[in-house]
Amino acid sequence: MNFKKLMASAMVCAFALTGCGSNTATTSEDKDTFVVGMECAYAPFNWQTSEKTDTSVKLGKAGYADGYDVQVAKKIAKKLGKKLVIKKTAWDGLIPALEGDEIDAIIAGMTKDKTREEGADFTTPYYDSKGMIMIVRKDGEEAGYTDIQQFTGKNIVGQKSTNYDSVIDQIKGVNHVTPKATYPEMVLALQQHEVDGITAEMAVAKGVVEANPDLTVVQFADGHGFDCDTTVSIALKEGSRDSEFFKKVQKAGGSNAKETPDGFLSHYLSLRNLESQGLLTVKRFVHVRANRFLFRPSVTKPALPPLSWVKPVFSTMQ
Repeated sequence: MNFKKLMASAMVCAFALTGCGSNTATTSEDKDTFVVGMECAYAPFNWQTSEKTDTSVKLGKAGYADGYDVQVAKKIAKKLGKKLVIKKTAWDGLIPALEGDEIDAIIAGMTKDKTREEGADFTTPYYDSKGMIMIVRKDGEEAGYTDIQQFTGKNIVGQKSTNYDSVIDQIKGVNHVTPKATYPEMVLALQQHEVDGITAEMAVAKGVVEANPDLTVVQFADGHGFDCDTTVSIALKEGSRDSEFFKKVQKAGGSNAKETPDGFLSHYLSLRNLESQGLLTVKRFVHVRANRFLFRPSVTKPALPPLSWVKPVFSTMQ
């Protein structure tokens, strides 16, 4: 009798385990939705707004998600024949969410590196900001520099735990100032003459300069700038590179970064977050993660560029 009970229990457990296995076997390919994780807090790549626009996507009960990354996600979801779902996720939680099958992809202005590649497979880049630049005071001698080595002996600061900070040591003899925790602190330090320059990418630097007319951007001549990766890619689950799903996403959204129109993001930023809402001040910058910051405007509904204007970007994603 005890033996029969034992066998019956074993069979129940076996069926239960089989059932669990079938649930976890559901893949991104099998679902009707394409769930994308992003911060919704890094303009112009992605941000959150309270009002619906022609380019936004519903963000649960928390308003709408909009931005360049959202447009890329919409393009891919359409190609996959799936409903797009945007899941707002903290930066540090994006890869864990991908590993835990909470999301199918990360489209969040993310640059691949060795650490991130341990937890995700990346597509080819869908955007390249064309290198790191420097933000300096407009009235300073640094405004005329064309080589990073001209900053020798200067006080330069970057943002903590980012490539904004690590690239500084490429300048020989630089006074590498202790990194700041937030971008607003960096901008304030520059304006208060505590430092002579801060590192940045053009997509965000343009907004900083437009918001702070006392600052300007220094771009370096070819071969005289920083050596760093400023491309952004789509992250999919680790080990999925050979899957049909990865190949479909890659085909739908993995564009050649060199074909992306220069200045698209900075212009997108200007149209959406500056022109229609007034120039922003450094006090309106809000730090959101180790290597990103956003403009938090006082008005939530920005003027939008015509969709026909962004079509050239998506034409590279066929």
